[in-house]
Amino acid sequence: MLLSEKGRFAPPPTLKGAAQRVSETIASWKDVHARAHWLLGDEDTIDGADFYLGQEEIGHIHLYSEAHVMLPRAVADALIKAKLASTFPSGRDVVAFAIKSKSDIDHALWLFELSYSKHRGMSDKQLLQQVAERARDSKRETESRA
Repeated sequence: MLLSEKGRFAPPPTLKGAAQRVSETIASWKDVHARAHWLLGDEDTIDGADFYLGQEEIGHIHLYSEAHVMLPRAVADALIKAKLASTFPSGRDVVAFAIKSKSDIDHALWLFELSYSKHRGMSDKQLLQQVAERARDSKRETESRA
């Protein structure tokens, strides 16, 4: 959804734990506009924090600490296939990731960086290369723990 369609402005809320750290970091990125994420259809109930680059939403984090990150469909599909993000039930160009603890901060920021980079001009091919590299690294880590 475009920023101009998002409704009235309110500052982003304070989120819980690791999600707040992610929110603060994204809000500090060049040209990112952070604001309240409203409960769908209700401009009186805040449901998290939205992040925009210009008019384009890069993603949001709900009060229950789940991030929804906007990405091209091919990139979202690659992330889900590699188990680096979860399916978002209402759209194939969005991925979900639960920010449960401090150990999730880096991965959540990486997902948002993919969307940020896309909106700053990075090609889908370059994004898919980053996903492939992350998937290989994740697989190596898993194998080394076994």
